[in-house]
Amino acid sequence: MERILEQTLLFDFYGELLTEHQRNVYEDVVLNDCSYSEAAQEYGISRQGVHDLIKRCNKTLEEYEEKLHLVARFLLIRGKIEQIHVLARGQGEIEKLTNEILEEL
Repeated sequence: MERILEQTLLFDFYGELLTEHQRNVYEDVVLNDCSYSEAAQEYGISRQGVHDLIKRCNKTLEEYEEKLHLVARFLLIRGKIEQIHVLARGQGEIEKLTNEILEEL
């Protein structure tokens, strides 16, 4: 899985478990593509501090996934629904339902 997609999914599932400060810095750097220097200036910490915080957050989010497997389950379910959607082409209600589920995911 592409690293940025993996980081985004991990943050979506487990980001609320980080502290507010960690969430804010992580979101700015990883999701909003701010540089370490910009984030350091914004939050009044060193560039190295931002780097270390991002590294710790990635490790923490990965540890949550290792224990809970929510992202893996999500991807598995989404993949199965996509398969059902392909098989249901032309099947009216089933196709409509799988479209709705995929949009919600």
